[in-house]
Amino acid sequence: MLTTATLNPARSTRTSRSEDKPYCSGQCRHRLLLMLLTLFAAGCAPGPESPRGFSLPIGSAEAGKQAFVELDCIACHTVTGVELPEPNEIFEVSVKLGGQVASVKTYADLVTSIINPSHKFVTGYASDQIKSGDESKMPIYNDVMTVTQLINLVTFLEEHYEVMPYQPTPYANY
Repeated sequence: MLTTATLNPARSTRTSRSEDKPYCSGQCRHRLLLMLLTLFAAGCAPGPESPRGFSLPIGSAEAGKQAFVELDCIACHTVTGVELPEPNEIFEVSVKLGGQVASVKTYADLVTSIINPSHKFVTGYASDQIKSGDESKMPIYNDVMTVTQLINLVTFLEEHYEVMPYQPTPYANY
């Protein structure tokens, strides 16, 4: 029990009354270090916004290109390095997809841009060209597009972006 705690300038540690025993022994320091490392590691854990652990199965880029045309994405978008058929209708502005871009950085960003187009808006276009109020002019395809089409579309588009690589979840064949 510490009754008189003093600071010993020569040793720069708190000592007990006997001056022989350091206030915090080696074992105590190890415990303190372990607690600090545990707190640090807990602070670095991915939060609910993290794409960690999110992964769709790998799709077919060719089927994704077909879905891109079938869903009439060609009316509003071009894809860098890809020849696509002429659209039946042309939107007032054609938003370029692919290449080096700042807005789509990860696999999860690409998926989010498709299923929630108002989440983030592309830069380089006049605001009134790409959105109406706070909403994207891009239609929401969530009730129209199948999950398979989404998977294939992401695979197709991903090939044309410089997207940070992701680690897909290994799925068993079924």
